[in-house]
Amino acid sequence: MIRLLVGLGNPGPEYEATRHNAGFWFVDEVARALKVSLQPERSYFGLAARANTPNGPVWLLEPMTYMNLSGKAVAALARFFKIESNEILVAHDELDLMPGQVKIKLGGSHAGHNGLKDIHAQLGSADYWRLRLGIGHPGVKAEVINYVLRKPAPDQREAIENGITLSLGALDLLLAGEMERAMMKIHAKPPRPKPPRENAAPAAAPTPPETDA
Repeated sequence: MIRLLVGLGNPGPEYEATRHNAGFWFVDEVARALKVSLQPERSYFGLAARANTPNGPVWLLEPMTYMNLSGKAVAALARFFKIESNEILVAHDELDLMPGQVKIKLGGSHAGHNGLKDIHAQLGSADYWRLRLGIGHPGVKAEVINYVLRKPAPDQREAIENGITLSLGALDLLLAGEMERAMMKIHAKPPRPKPPRENAAPAAAPTPPETDA
């Protein structure tokens, strides 16, 4: 089961609506769904909340350390409550997925994401769950830093929020530790629209009656 849900981002109003804060957007919605309020917790270097669920208590955490030091907050809370790496789910922005796409996986590399890189280092393990929230790629590696620190276009923001809504549909499964079922629900492609039915061929026009010249 998942005992700690982490959203990655940067603190401050200037970063609030940027792509790099997609993880914060997810945890904000989880807090709303679980009817809890995130509060500053100096011991855990971030905003945190404890929610009681049918599967036991779960912690929500948004590190206020800036992205590059996210692991400091995650490790502090996880160690205090003896939460194992595989009981942690980290939601983060993902360049390799289009806006609106969401994927979940266990372990793997940090792929250059500075927040994940620090969590790897502070936990001493890569074996935690990730909820990868697609934000798209600028197409040029040199543009990545500027891209993630800018606001998405309105249609991209809407797509990212739709992906978050999709993820929330699997929240109960995630908290229960039913990760395979949660994956199936999150990764499922929407049904393809049925092709329009072909209209029946129009009836031939009646032949006018012959008349004497």
